Amino acid sequence: MSSRAILRRWAPPGRLRSLATYASAPEKPCSSITPPYAALLDNLTKIRKRLNRPLTLAEKILYSHLYDPDNGIGGGGIQRGATYLQLQPERVAMQDASAQMALLQFMSAGLDRTAVPTSIHCDHLIQASTGADADLQRSIASNQEVFDFLESAAKKYGIEFWRPGSGIIHQIVLENYAAPGMLMLGTDSHTPNAGGLGMLAIGVGGADAVDAMTGTPWELKAPHVVGIHVTGKLNDWATPKDLILYLAGKLTVKGGTGRILEYFGPGILSQSCTGLATIANMGAEVGATTSTFPYTPRMQAYLHATRRGSVARAADEAAAKGFLSADAGAEYDELIEIDLSSIEPTINGPFTPDLATPLSKFASFVQENGWEDRISASLIGSCTNSSYEDMTRVADLAQQARAAGLSSKVPFLCTPGSEQIRATMERDKITGALEDVGAVVLANACGPCIGQWKREDTKEGANAILTSFNRNFKSRNDGNGLTMNFLASPTIVTAMAFSGKLSFNPVTDSLKLPSGESFKFNPPSGEDLPSSGFALGDITYQPTPVPDPQPETEVIIREDSQRLEGLEPFPSHFKNDSILELPQMKVLMRVRGKCTTDHISAAGPWLKYKGHLSNISENLLITAVNDENGEVNVAFDHDHERTQPAVDTIPGVAKKFRERGQPWALIVDENYGEGSAREHAALQPRFYGCAMIIARSFARIHETNLKKQGVLPLWFADKNDYGRIGSGAVIQTIGVHDLVLGNPDATVRVKVTTPAGESFEISTKHTMSSDQLKWLRAGSALNHIRSQLGKR
Repeated sequence: MSSRAILRRWAPPGRLRSLATYASAPEKPCSSITPPYAALLDNLTKIRKRLNRPLTLAEKILYSHLYDPDNGIGGGGIQRGATYLQLQPERVAMQDASAQMALLQFMSAGLDRTAVPTSIHCDHLIQASTGADADLQRSIASNQEVFDFLESAAKKYGIEFWRPGSGIIHQIVLENYAAPGMLMLGTDSHTPNAGGLGMLAIGVGGADAVDAMTGTPWELKAPHVVGIHVTGKLNDWATPKDLILYLAGKLTVKGGTGRILEYFGPGILSQSCTGLATIANMGAEVGATTSTFPYTPRMQAYLHATRRGSVARAADEAAAKGFLSADAGAEYDELIEIDLSSIEPTINGPFTPDLATPLSKFASFVQENGWEDRISASLIGSCTNSSYEDMTRVADLAQQARAAGLSSKVPFLCTPGSEQIRATMERDKITGALEDVGAVVLANACGPCIGQWKREDTKEGANAILTSFNRNFKSRNDGNGLTMNFLASPTIVTAMAFSGKLSFNPVTDSLKLPSGESFKFNPPSGEDLPSSGFALGDITYQPTPVPDPQPETEVIIREDSQRLEGLEPFPSHFKNDSILELPQMKVLMRVRGKCTTDHISAAGPWLKYKGHLSNISENLLITAVNDENGEVNVAFDHDHERTQPAVDTIPGVAKKFRERGQPWALIVDENYGEGSAREHAALQPRFYGCAMIIARSFARIHETNLKKQGVLPLWFADKNDYGRIGSGAVIQTIGVHDLVLGNPDATVRVKVTTPAGESFEISTKHTMSSDQLKWLRAGSALNHIRSQLGKR
């Protein structure tokens, strides 16, 4: 099939961009997206009787979604940071890269439909290169079999399917599905974006999503709740993005682990709904479970503007009954005070999202580090900052520059978040204003933010880009480990594009015009919501709400596919019930320092293998640093044959262990698995035979993903033990047997025998719940779910 024929199948006849339809259209049907407030309030009444204390907003939403509110909290009540909650989410959203493995797991459960409304969003597989239409056409052609698989599975199981070009999952969720007080799961770490509408949206791996999709209670340890009291008002150049960039610098990438960030106070009332979404989105960068806000008039206005008036009216009633804000006197585990008037534009990076520098000090920061004072590209948009408010503010700067005779000094790329935003930008001449100064408008997709960037201007060497994205790990955007990505608000990124220099401060500095005169930007202004309403654009992108399953549909997986592969259940580690210790393991390596999910399972060109576990496992830990020699993607094979090398790539050694039937383990550093929700970072080591990982500390989502796939995550009781265990050591667990059999006082020790024959034992800690131990015993959570559903 030709690329043009493929495109005709996925896009409407004629132009790719159809004429805009305006938001004067009738309200959407909202029955499937309106939380059952009466039932939630009833559940909350039951919980209040047990807890007898004021509740935070986060607690109200979580506890009202308990699977069994009558009996689900036990005799000890709920202790934040300790009690495991069995929850019933109302919705699941999946992006196209993560949906593949999630659907493959769901299909193996043997059900004929999803238990909760579920959606698929095709946004990750669209590569940015020359511009929206050409990029979309090329990406559809190259990913046809994946899109065919996703669409056919959606039809079979009654899932809403948003086809390529419709937009980024988080923007579409905010525009169409999010509602105050809702609990939703999404297979992407930036799912918390929807918290901008006063709900709890939590990023998870595909196996967690399968819990909700099969109607199985979803488990979460009751998070600590951090209260962030916001007062004052942002200054002219400061934006909600600057608030979260500042906060990331204070909390660090680990500061939110096991915690919900709950913002409140008069400063929240002056922020737009989409501005709050930006703040919630980047809560993922500090490891937070999610972020949320009390229901505000600007949330109400956003619901009406996006044709969800009935949701707004239902939320108004729930708010009047006290559901959508914290109780007076609610106590937080930590309280942070932020005065918005003290926030200045902030730039974070490079290589980590928590290295925060105020704009006023950034030029000195660049000079102190000896970096070249040059920006190689500026990029705005993405799921973090592509709202109408963001785009009108940058358009104002573009118009100021155009009037002065300026154009961008560097490649300037803009990614709209959705078809609705794209169409409204085009109608309101925002697109034209950006293109007039040299911007290239890309497809409504993730693109450069996640590594889907066919970059031609700078392919290697040290360089600096400025983006309004959320994450800036090495090699993430363009595959070049020397590209320094500095995160900033769209307005700062845009203004600095006209100087091309990292040292330029648009708040204080002027630019030299060709005439010799000086030009200084005025503070940008924008609109929260379009005065003419949102233009809907191509309405054929919008699926039927909660479509009926079509069980006769064949799910399309080619037999010779290199993109999709059926899943075989992982076997249990335990050979019999009399010995419930993990098998004797070899340590594959000790991983040094920061090891994100990008290091464990790289994205970029590897995204095409997300549905093929054998192929994507070839990238296991390929950018991780071996602590024993300081090298990247090098591991030692202590049991190699004479004809084989003693060193190999990390996946090379892992595959040899698998071929020998040798279970293995990893020793890892702090915050292991920071970053994306991608469960492949847990699936891939399990596929090669990993049974256990011992860490100084874990990132929340990754630790849960490991548990789901039957890998035991243990924490060093003494973090100094990390350096005592190297590759080739033989390790055995002591105490897992008692733990699995339900002894609440059981502890797990690990016996270590080094290659030199020295033996010693270390103490560990764990976070395994009783249900998670069932997953470990069964070999994976999916194995346990299948047994509970009576499927074999």
